[in-house]
Amino acid sequence: MTAPKFLRRAARKLKRLQQDLSRKTKGSNRRKKAVVKVARAHARVADTRRDWQHKLSTSIIRDNQAVYVEDLCVAGLGRSRLAKSVHDAGWASFTAMLEYKAARYGRTFARVDRFFPSTRTCSDCGRLGDKLPLNIRSWVCPCGSTHDRDLNAAKNIKAAGQADFNDRGAQVRPAAMPAPRGEAVTRPDAACSTRSVEGISVLQSGADVNRFVPPPRAAPAPRGPAQRGRRGLWPGLA
Repeated sequence: MTAPKFLRRAARKLKRLQQDLSRKTKGSNRRKKAVVKVARAHARVADTRRDWQHKLSTSIIRDNQAVYVEDLCVAGLGRSRLAKSVHDAGWASFTAMLEYKAARYGRTFARVDRFFPSTRTCSDCGRLGDKLPLNIRSWVCPCGSTHDRDLNAAKNIKAAGQADFNDRGAQVRPAAMPAPRGEAVTRPDAACSTRSVEGISVLQSGADVNRFVPPPRAAPAPRGPAQRGRRGLWPGLA
């Protein structure tokens, strides 16, 4: 999906408003009004981009169980000749929306390493090709597969994200070992549940869950000589 170029669409209007601002005298009321017009125009562009990002990110998260994105260095790209296009796309804010919405809807979200060669790796055979300039949008692998640059990168990012999630993913519970005849089978989770906490007795078979058994009280400490003779020292309190 191609991101709409909101800033480039409004570039002509923004340029005209900026020119009007530059012609106004500093400190005048007309210049203050021109500053407000420029600020409102930029805010309208930002609001339109944010609205589009919210709608698209919600649709992606609701329609998919797992989302994997490439962890691009947006700050570094913002200092290149692609700075205007990078900032116009709003990649950092869009991925942030995907991340917190995935947590809200219970989806899987992961970032793939930015140095992973997703574009020049063949998604069919895994062969690593040469670096591709940006003007080349498709390439042919020696295995005979023809790849679209963006589609091939998306397939590789998905595969890398799934592989990384499987490496550190779901908890694997060991299976119960078969016990010899005449012995009870003890499962790992059942064995861990029999540990007692200080002051709380362990329930035995057939015990009542709702019955409260208070912990045994400690014996009172013996009273010292001063405590035993306190009543004799103060006759008025006897």
